[in-house]
Amino acid sequence: MKATFSPKNNPRVIIIQKLYGKFFNNEEQLTFPKHRFKKFIKDIVSGTIERNDLILEELDKNLGDEFSLNNLDKLFQIILKSATYEILYKPNLSIKIIIKEYLNASNFFLDDRQTKYLNVLLDNIGKKLRSSNA
Repeated sequence: MKATFSPKNNPRVIIIQKLYGKFFNNEEQLTFPKHRFKKFIKDIVSGTIERNDLILEELDKNLGDEFSLNNLDKLFQIILKSATYEILYKPNLSIKIIIKEYLNASNFFLDDRQTKYLNVLLDNIGKKLRSSNA
């Protein structure tokens, strides 16, 4: 029997939703639903929040002077921050898997054109961060 793919079952979708709530809706209390990847979700969300300043520094440094994170859509900002956190602090995860998972999750929030742009940004960030930390 084939498992149906639902946005509420995708851990990255939950991560994006939790971070959006924290950064843009000023949610004080973060609650995590029962999920088989609850520990992973909680780790990425809390790590991204705790290291937000460091992540912003890395994004500014690696995306160039003409690029401004604040000019991007709020969802783009959240996806870039959480993916950057995973690239920096989860070296056991492949960059290709991280990017693929966030692109799959972004399909629930963004249109195809935006997803392609996100793919380029994540690919650039991944290559620069992993090569400089190698």
